[in-house]
Amino acid sequence: MKKKLVISSGAGISAESGIKTFRDAGGLWENYPVMDVASADGFARNPKLVHDFYNQRRRDLQKAEPNAAHKALVDLEKDFDVYVITQNVDDLHERAGSKNVLHLHGELMKIRSISDPDYIESLDIEHLETTPQTRGKNGDLMRPHIVFFQEAVPNIEKAAELAHEADIFVVIGTSLAVYPAASLLYYVRKGVPIYYIDPNPAATPDIPNLTVIPEIASKGLQTLVAKLRGEG
Repeated sequence: MKKKLVISSGAGISAESGIKTFRDAGGLWENYPVMDVASADGFARNPKLVHDFYNQRRRDLQKAEPNAAHKALVDLEKDFDVYVITQNVDDLHERAGSKNVLHLHGELMKIRSISDPDYIESLDIEHLETTPQTRGKNGDLMRPHIVFFQEAVPNIEKAAELAHEADIFVVIGTSLAVYPAASLLYYVRKGVPIYYIDPNPAATPDIPNLTVIPEIASKGLQTLVAKLRGEG
């Protein structure tokens, strides 16, 4: 029976594909104050700005391709039962071929009903643009399927379950500053090995069984794969 390998991925894994990281210098994202384009208040104040912002993010995503780090996780499925919990809203894990992906902060290529959060539709390359007047097939007004600041994270309980079930837990490309995602480390069972891949790793003095690999995602995963397969 394959061991359960649970991955928690952040912006660092997509940065190598040209996806700009969420938290930019000075609290700006693509020159916008983050709270204007990624908060519940911001959406209530100016829904057109938020729709336009995510339209541009979708256009940018079409130019991006999965990188070696995304592909390495797919390759690990040969030897492990791999589950990816991602803070990223892009679809690069899926496009690389990962079978089990749980999105904590929503999905860029989906929209959902403003009145019914469980009603979700997928977009495609021919239909990337939305506006405050966009309606779903059911007639509901739609919004980006993004978990804004000031909103609950619906998938955090499922993510915590996966972390608790892990035989090996890996954190890739995250500052460990965004909660509740950063709290997943504390759901890992005692004695389970934890690996943390990041070129600028956060201090983690209270995490037992932790191995820090201070490298970018693609290189760090090469190191990890060698360790997991007994080659390093």
